[in-house]
Amino acid sequence: MPAFFLPRAADADQAERLYEALAEFAGCEPATRAERVASIVFEHDGARWTATVGDELTGTRTTRQMRRGEVLEHTVELTSPTRVLAIYPGTPTTVVTDAAPITGAQSEWANPFTATPSEVTLFDPA
Repeated sequence: MPAFFLPRAADADQAERLYEALAEFAGCEPATRAERVASIVFEHDGARWTATVGDELTGTRTTRQMRRGEVLEHTVELTSPTRVLAIYPGTPTTVVTDAAPITGAQSEWANPFTATPSEVTLFDPA
């Protein structure tokens, strides 16, 4: 489990204040230390995406095609310059990024956006 942090926070106190402010922006409750999410894996538009705090969104899309009686698989790596600032647990999970309106950066993702994760990695609660 990684230690809790938020991008753009200079220290632990600032990370706590930013975590609460981003939760308010997203319209959700900040999680307890034991429930804080570091990363999720989720499906979106036929692709498998990973959102990890501090990283850009990444994904893969695998297509299958029958050719001459054989199934051919083709996997494409997907990336988005959108950087994850915080992830809040819930049903669904809420992801806050550095895209507009937080910054002027444009993104194909709404900010915040929600996802139903198939995998969740928590921060170390210590």
